[in-house]
Amino acid sequence: MNTWTLVAAVLLLALAGCGVIVERSADRAVARAEERWPPVGQFTQVDDSRVHYVQRGTGPDVVLIHGAGGNLRDMTFSLVPRLVERGFRVTAFDRPGLGYTDRIDESYAGAMNTRAESPQQQAALLAQAARQIGVEDPVVVGHSFGGSVAMAWALDHDAAAVVSLAGAIMPWPGDIATSYKLLGSRLGGATLAPLAAALIDPMQTADRVEPIFAPNPMPEGYLAHIGPGLSLRPGQLRANARQVQALKGHLRDMSPRYAGLSLPVELVHGAEDDTVGLDIHSVAAAEILPDANLTVLEGVGHMPHHAREGAVVEAIVRAAERAGLR
Repeated sequence: MNTWTLVAAVLLLALAGCGVIVERSADRAVARAEERWPPVGQFTQVDDSRVHYVQRGTGPDVVLIHGAGGNLRDMTFSLVPRLVERGFRVTAFDRPGLGYTDRIDESYAGAMNTRAESPQQQAALLAQAARQIGVEDPVVVGHSFGGSVAMAWALDHDAAAVVSLAGAIMPWPGDIATSYKLLGSRLGGATLAPLAAALIDPMQTADRVEPIFAPNPMPEGYLAHIGPGLSLRPGQLRANARQVQALKGHLRDMSPRYAGLSLPVELVHGAEDDTVGLDIHSVAAAEILPDANLTVLEGVGHMPHHAREGAVVEAIVRAAERAGLR
């Protein structure tokens, strides 16, 4: 064995050793996160997938679907109890691969597998789960990425109305952030995702979360409630990145079908949203949808259900009334 071959062999062994160390550290971080932020609801089984949900209250059904990178805790922070007070039965779901809901099936799992569940597949899974737990003719509310799932639910399932909160519901010009591309790739999914879990302290991520709320402040106690350690688990990082990476293509297929929707749609969007643009998504969708009502919230960014929760609750009440549910 010559000198260069020996050096290469030593480097490969060192890298392999580092990989093992990172994987073990990531596994410990995952265990700590799941111990600190355990499931807060119940589970129902849909084919090969265990679906995590929280259900509270009585009355007409409202389904809440969270956005990219998060989990149903975003909705239970304050929106679920507000809606229960207004006389709704509220069900919040974790989307596939996020929170405590499984991927749709094993063919989507693994660090080297770049497949991602489409909004239509996610809607199909959650709609079936909803039926299993007794939800009927719901007002389906989706935030950000969840808006695309809510629209897919309306297109193919039993929604009575839709409320899109800063929803990513139309194809957009340009590209996605580099971080999604890196984490969504085979190499990044196998290396960067466990490295992030191993090295990032979940409770030191406020500087990453606060810009999502800007120009509004992040609510006190939100970070500890949402469970940032859950979002840093390698499996969730990969699932989220790959779903976001594929989203625009799915919206190209979905959005022409909006013109055939006859159900009420409430579009609520912050004028200062730099994450999901108002004009590109909600304004453009309002021009296609036959029965849409657009509410623009001045001075509000990407989190209207926290910055202007009252306006969001009123939009959900309005959707239920327009659908004849109350």
